[in-house]
Amino acid sequence: MTHDERDAVRAWLTGRLPEEWMSSAPPTVEIDREEITIRLAIASPSLPDDATDADRAEADAGRAAAFREDTKPRRIEIAREAEHRFDRKVSWGVDIGGRTVMFTHLAAPVMTRLRQPERQVLDTLVAANVARSRADALAWCVRLVGRNVDPWLADLRTAMRDVDRLRAEGPDVG
Repeated sequence: MTHDERDAVRAWLTGRLPEEWMSSAPPTVEIDREEITIRLAIASPSLPDDATDADRAEADAGRAAAFREDTKPRRIEIAREAEHRFDRKVSWGVDIGGRTVMFTHLAAPVMTRLRQPERQVLDTLVAANVARSRADALAWCVRLVGRNVDPWLADLRTAMRDVDRLRAEGPDVG
């Protein structure tokens, strides 16, 4: 997906999402080949100053659950429109109290060929109960790498967007 196509998805969602869902911040929209993930920022409930961190976490969980239930019919309607328009599944979540709560996820199968040393890493994670299966172990490894090389990945994504932009500005040799 090109940078312009990503911008078009974000623009469409900005126009389509209800204003009250974006009152505190614009949505966070992430797009890959299979999925559009929309995260909405919602405010934490007001609690007394002496509330514990556990109380705040529970209040946030309750607020997120209420938002999920209250917005479900509209989210389904918007997701169906977006899925038809952009040929990708739509997932939803909220950002609240410094945490992200996802309502839905797409679990896309990824085919890969691993040699024995890589399989042994995955099997060690399974044997140590870090993961339930090789698939979970691989997902764990990908999340770990993503967290530890986030700035590099961000730079790489920026470079890819720049290449897309330059290609679009270049001569049409078609």
